[in-house]
Parts: sequence; C-alpha cells; structure tokens
Amino acid sequence: MEGKPVSASFIIDQVVEVFPNDLNPHGTLFGGRVMQIVDTLAAIVAKRHTGKVCVTLGIDSVRFVNPARRGDILVCMASVNRTWHTSMEVGVKVIAEDFRTLEHKVILSAYFTFVAVDDDNKPIEIIPVIPETSEQVRRYKEADVRRKHRLGKN
Repeated sequence: MEGKPVSASFIIDQVVEVFPNDLNPHGTLFGGRVMQIVDTLAAIVAKRHTGKVCVTLGIDSVRFVNPARRGDILVCMASVNRTWHTSMEVGVKVIAEDFRTLEHKVILSAYFTFVAVDDDNKPIEIIPVIPETSEQVRRYKEADVRRKHRLGKN
C-alpha cells in the first residue's frame, strides 16, 4: 500500500481567538474548550490523511503547559505522527500569542489516536504516513514507543 507524506495532511496556523465566553472563573481558557478545538483539528488531519471518516479512539499525554487568557490568539498545529494497520497517532500543539506583545507560549500538547471507519463504522486499513524531515522521523519513532507502552508491550 502506497503511503502519503506528513505534509499532505498537516495543519499549521489554524487560528482561534480566546473570547470571554471561553474563560473559566480564573480568567483563563477552559481546558475543555481547548480540547474541543484540538480534537476537531486532529480529526480533520486524520480525515485528510485517510480520505475516510475517522473517530477518536483515545487521547494520550495531554499536557496543559501554560494558561491562555482573553484576547490571546491560539495558533494550532497538528500532523499525523505514525500509522499502523487501522489506527494512527496525530500530534497536536497549541501556542498562545499575546496580540499586544506578540509573545508566544505553548499552552497544550497532546497525542490523539484515531481509527478510520467504513460506512458501517468498522475499522478499515490506513495508508502509511511517510515522514519527510528529521523532526517527523523522531515523532514517527516516538509514536511507536508510546503505542507499545499504551498496549503494555514494553
């Protein structure tokens, strides 16, 4: 089965502004709101890679690194890190940009596992992903380590 390069499906600079209704009582972005954004983004990347409907199987290693505040611009990035027979890992990173100072800070990184499904919602085979850069090769290798750990195959 022929593969598809990472660059064919990745998304960078998906931009979202943090509005007052996105904030918790501490004045920072609700974790659930940012998770909604990145789950949607990761699903789009998975769908672009497979050309099929993809469903979230799991989310690993969600790290809320820094808070985002009202008015911050969220710059979201996502790409397929690795594929297996019927599943794939999509890595996501979100950076908050202060629109006044243009200072950047990472607010979230996470790894999503998706499965492509047919019209009967049964898992189907996924085409391989082809890493193109040394960074993508590193993420490709690390994805397999995470999967083996998750499946208890250390």
